[in-house]
Amino acid sequence: MKCDLMHKNISVLSFEYDEYSGSITHIYDIYSPQHIPLGIKFNGETADRYDLNRWWSSRAIPSSRDGLADALEALGVNAVASLLARNYGLSLSDQYWIRHDNSDLTWEKVNFFDNIFSEDLGNIFIGQGKDSDNIDYLSPDITSGGWLKKKWKIIEGKRVLFKGGSQPFQQEPYNEAFASFVMKCLGIPCVDYNITTLNNKPFCVCEDFIDRNTELITAFSIINSKKQPNHISRYEHYIERCRELGVSDIRDSIDRMLVLDFLIVNEDRHLNNFGLIRNADTLEFIGAAPLYDNGSALWFNTPDIRIKAGANEAVCKPFKNDHSDQVKLVSSFDWLEFSKLNGIEEKLSEILQMSDWISNERRDRICRAFSDRIGILKGIADRNVKYTNIKSIGSEVRTDTAYSGNGK
Repeated sequence: MKCDLMHKNISVLSFEYDEYSGSITHIYDIYSPQHIPLGIKFNGETADRYDLNRWWSSRAIPSSRDGLADALEALGVNAVASLLARNYGLSLSDQYWIRHDNSDLTWEKVNFFDNIFSEDLGNIFIGQGKDSDNIDYLSPDITSGGWLKKKWKIIEGKRVLFKGGSQPFQQEPYNEAFASFVMKCLGIPCVDYNITTLNNKPFCVCEDFIDRNTELITAFSIINSKKQPNHISRYEHYIERCRELGVSDIRDSIDRMLVLDFLIVNEDRHLNNFGLIRNADTLEFIGAAPLYDNGSALWFNTPDIRIKAGANEAVCKPFKNDHSDQVKLVSSFDWLEFSKLNGIEEKLSEILQMSDWISNERRDRICRAFSDRIGILKGIADRNVKYTNIKSIGSEVRTDTAYSGNGK
């Protein structure tokens, strides 16, 4: 099947698409090189097909999605990749889509920012089952990233994402709500999460921070848009690429992200869980995206007895393997007002108390450990050490196993 990759109404390139495998088998013509998705190599004549396939497959729900096997069985589908063409590859994170050859479809007719979409798939993916065999596949739920159960819904004209938790504590939705509270206290731009219940389980809810005129460009795409020199770290490479793309204050934004992740012991800040916002029409970069997807934190799946402020066993991403090393990348703590965190563990206790899955003992351990975590960070900031070896690659993250499209 011959298709065009579209960016809104701009034809970017044409390719041959195997609907069964969900892969691009041949690239024909390049029409608008400047609109090729960032991170896909272009040699002046054609785009790299491997890169294009990786980008395309990353738009689909990852194979690690909780409950995906049951959902695919209910749909009678063998692989999620085969679903991508059924919603034209449309997403609520950017303005790319595919149009079949000789089709007269326009972006205005099909995009999910202006047009209603079906909840059929979303209901199936969160375990609600299906109402009939007549499934409407025009849904952004085909292109939602991350491993937790999710669904998109339109509420009072707004595009809203519902995201669940994981066994055994179902803690991630509560963590998202608390992380939002922390960031608002500290003045860190963030996505605001609230808590609700679906199927008698907790879900966090947030509005889409992308609209019909903007798009999220993930750190993964930014880093891979230019070869990283061997002598500098991933951190410095990302900073430099953002500056080259016109975002000069990116180090300040990264400082705030690393401070938050240290405080909440975030284990999943992979390269698709942060990035930049771009104007989809002019291709001008606007600035850092608000921080999102903070649920895999606060010892979310750690047994109660092993919850401690040191968190020596916690995984760290995206620049270092250890939070103690990664926080050394922070260039300045001058913006950080610790007084705004006074008594904040009481808010954490209040939020966790809403859960039927988190015991009183677990809640108390998390609150004590988080309070101690603030003290550890304050000690680091008070020493005001200027770390000079930020270009070191000695302990940095070498791979990004969570690459599967944006997380939100």
